[in-house]
Amino acid sequence: MKLHWSPRSPYVRKVLLAAHEAGLADRIECVRSVAVTTKPNPEIMRDNPLSKIPTLVLDDGTALYDSRVICEFLDTLHEGPRLFPPQGTERFTALRRQALGDGLLDILILWRGERMRPEALRYDALTAALGVKCDAVLTRLEGEAAALAAAPFRIGHVAIGCALSYLDFRFPEIAWRQGRPGLAAWHAGFEARPSAQAAPIVDDA
Repeated sequence: MKLHWSPRSPYVRKVLLAAHEAGLADRIECVRSVAVTTKPNPEIMRDNPLSKIPTLVLDDGTALYDSRVICEFLDTLHEGPRLFPPQGTERFTALRRQALGDGLLDILILWRGERMRPEALRYDALTAALGVKCDAVLTRLEGEAAALAAAPFRIGHVAIGCALSYLDFRFPEIAWRQGRPGLAAWHAGFEARPSAQAAPIVDDA
């Protein structure tokens, strides 16, 4: 399988963590692919017309996207503990947590994009709203940290962990751990997992 990949993409990292958790990482060839909103990439678009990563190309040429679809597909290829519970309350809790983690990532990516615009073109009301939403998510996660720590490791844990790591990567000045000891402790355990160690998010530019 071929994965359109960037070492700076938190959504690519999410897929790679899922692959390592499933014992499938050695079956995936990572292909360096640059995805920029303002510059559609013809190489990616051959497989994904959205020109977005991650995109996973299967051996038969079928392309899967986005990270949620890819992670759930990978979870069908192994016999170990599942990231996606098959049914019931546990499944919807895992999916809700995935939505919360992915939603935080969406906030952070949009926020960073706004900060990179020329100052005269920045939309201050949007920046303020994104900051409020980010803080609200972090507060909710602090309240859920004990439950996260007690639950089996699922796709929600992967998404939330990747989002918090991206917050460290792009917004170190926020110091989100302050006043959130439970979430900070949980995230330290997340980053210590072999899958997280095997797929760090790094700036290679």
